[in-house]
Amino acid sequence: MSFSECIRSEAERAARPNDSLILHHSKENVALDALASSSSCMDETQITQNNSAFLTEANTSWPILMGKNAVLCCPPIALKYLIIITWEIILRDQPFCKKAYKKETNETKETNCTDERITWVSRPDQNPALQIRPVAITHDGYYRCIMGAPDGNFHRGYHLQVLVTPEVTLFQSRNGTAVCKAAAGKPAAQISWIPEGDCVTEQEYGGNGTVTVKSTCHWEGHDVSTVTCHVSHLTGNKSLDIELPPVAGAKKSAKLYILCIILAISVLIIVGFIWLLKIGRCRKHKWNKTEATPVEEDEMQPYASYTEKSNPLYDTTNKVKVPQALQSEVETNLHAV
Repeated sequence: MSFSECIRSEAERAARPNDSLILHHSKENVALDALASSSSCMDETQITQNNSAFLTEANTSWPILMGKNAVLCCPPIALKYLIIITWEIILRDQPFCKKAYKKETNETKETNCTDERITWVSRPDQNPALQIRPVAITHDGYYRCIMGAPDGNFHRGYHLQVLVTPEVTLFQSRNGTAVCKAAAGKPAAQISWIPEGDCVTEQEYGGNGTVTVKSTCHWEGHDVSTVTCHVSHLTGNKSLDIELPPVAGAKKSAKLYILCIILAISVLIIVGFIWLLKIGRCRKHKWNKTEATPVEEDEMQPYASYTEKSNPLYDTTNKVKVPQALQSEVETNLHAV
């Protein structure tokens, strides 16, 4: 890519200032790959169309997927005004690297630069951009272009963050727990479960800046047959499902629960039947008692009448009493005479 193409690329980015946010908000790896492997300069600074109104210094934080190609551009200043172009590269656990081009002598010079994947895009007098082909995890660091001109120095810096996609696995351990692992990711991934359970998350740091995240989860006492492990990462999200066999304890608990329900229903049915039976007997007893009372009175009244009519002693007494009354009346009349 020529220097004029770098300038056009910077102008296009100024017209579309939100393009730099795609890496952070995109959910599709396709968009991430397209930007990471783009030949345009990796910059998110808004630049005016007037080339004389540049900021003297600008820094950009830029994430890029490992294995892709990167192109880092200098401030778009006309080469005819340049005196010297310098790239300063500060990488982790590596010596300070410096690449310089001096226009007056038309010569380049490198100091402590041993990585052959970091080179000029083309001749520095034609395009001072720097390229990394391909990006490795060791390229995490700070890159700065310094362009010296009669009016002063112009800077542009890049904080390059290399992203590594984690390897996601989901399996069941011997004790019946589910284990979800996001191995060797950069930065560390985040793991969540559906449904939520009793989980323990561990992190293991690698020597190259990667992180392995392992989440062990179990659902004791819950009737769970299928679980989902969801891994969130800057390079993209991923979900895996696994079926869990029924737990012996949970199966026994379910059987005991069903047995208790059946027993309770049986007891209620028996108690209800006994209660209905007692109510029926009480009603029958009261009905029989109500019918027996008038029958005894009806039977006694004829018996009394019969006694009065057929008892000879009763009749004799009556017969005897009548003459005595008459006799008393006669005696009374005689005394009167």
